Amino acid sequence: MMEKEHALAKKRLYVLDTNVLVHDPGALFNFEGAFVGIPAIVLEELDEFKKESSDRGRNTREVIRQLDAMRTRGSLGDGVRLDNGATVKVLFLDPDEPLLIPFRMNLQDNEIILTAVAYKNQGYDVRFISKDLNARVKADSLGIAAFDYVKERVSQDSFYKGWIRLQVPAVQLKKEIPDDLIALAKEYPFSMHEFALVESQHNPYNYRVFRYIGHDKFVPVHEPVFRWPLKARNPQQLMALNLLLDDSIQCLTLFGPAGTGKTFLALLAGLHKVLVEDIYRKVLISRPVVPLGRDIGYLPGTIEEKLHSWMLPIYDNIDFIVHAGQAARHVHQIEADYHGQDKKKKKKGYFKSEMHQVDSTGLGPLNDLVKHDKMSLEAITYMRGRSIPYQFILIDEVQNLTPHEVKTIVSRVGEGSKIILAGDPYQIDSPYLDFSSNGLVVTSEKFKGQNIFGTVYLETSERSELSRLAGDLL
Repeated sequence: MMEKEHALAKKRLYVLDTNVLVHDPGALFNFEGAFVGIPAIVLEELDEFKKESSDRGRNTREVIRQLDAMRTRGSLGDGVRLDNGATVKVLFLDPDEPLLIPFRMNLQDNEIILTAVAYKNQGYDVRFISKDLNARVKADSLGIAAFDYVKERVSQDSFYKGWIRLQVPAVQLKKEIPDDLIALAKEYPFSMHEFALVESQHNPYNYRVFRYIGHDKFVPVHEPVFRWPLKARNPQQLMALNLLLDDSIQCLTLFGPAGTGKTFLALLAGLHKVLVEDIYRKVLISRPVVPLGRDIGYLPGTIEEKLHSWMLPIYDNIDFIVHAGQAARHVHQIEADYHGQDKKKKKKGYFKSEMHQVDSTGLGPLNDLVKHDKMSLEAITYMRGRSIPYQFILIDEVQNLTPHEVKTIVSRVGEGSKIILAGDPYQIDSPYLDFSSNGLVVTSEKFKGQNIFGTVYLETSERSELSRLAGDLL
């Protein structure tokens, strides 16, 4: 009986699509005790990708190195047994038994599916694993069981937001720590640095924010004071600023829909830390250059000039912060003029009318900050292999990166640096990533509870009423 069950188990075959290996170079080792097949055409595709200088090329080369190392254990054509009990085999089509499927055979994806069909006809229980949704649809239409590669899947309903909401009688908000919050800590498993948004039962605008610091203890979160007339517009932004300004938090994830202030808050805190507190040497900003592709290397100019268009959101946010500082300085000057208190200051040149004047904190346009080495804009490609000490690092649009790519970036963080990963997991441009498998959400789940980590999900758009309506209606 046991031999029969073992024979049936051996018949199950997991056929891996090329995109699975490119998405996760360690995928071959994640099918413990299973029979894993790699169609021969997949090796051809890997051969095409290995020459690229992109992340896809790097992942491809890693997969090829792993396959080469397996050859020391035996022939991949016959099957190589791994330490976890899995067997990896290269799958070939039999030229003497031609098969036909109702798809164009000049497409490599269709030849991979054809391989799965051929082995199903040989009696195998084939499971086709692919990150390509359309490939899974094709396989299913041919009677092949098709699945997404979901090694690190996180549900949209259960992902870690970094905060919870608690409603209490209004009178409790006057206490140092509300009684209901203390009681909740004995039942709810708070993670380190998780926030509690404590609201009045009858007025949600009457609230206080508390941060969990372990051992059933909380500290109240207060509005930070900047030299610029800027502040949090909602409780989640207050939570984000609290973590951004805390030097003990070395890694932070900020995620939420467009317009919630992720990039703006990170830049505001970074400028404060660099220009006012002098905690970090400079602010380093990077974003994936997915839409620009390889053509960026052929554009003229410096890296900053090549990335200018892709970095426009950064310019917009810096301009807003600079404008706020200049507006406050202008109002101050008018008030001083009105009260006749500005004569001495004018002689010393405290107030000037130039639009791009740098104030006492060193705040100026982005190009000036770059010129004075207080801020740098870099492509993620050029960060690999570096060690980055004493810098406030912002990686934007992280939802377009794989968990492995995020690991590569975070491991570059040197002594005295802080890294912020920001993005919108609902707006992914990469064809092989989704809400649950992108590097931003996975990193947040993996780091949850660590003493040096915090996360905040920002749910409220603060751009404009028009922006909010567009998000809701369109």
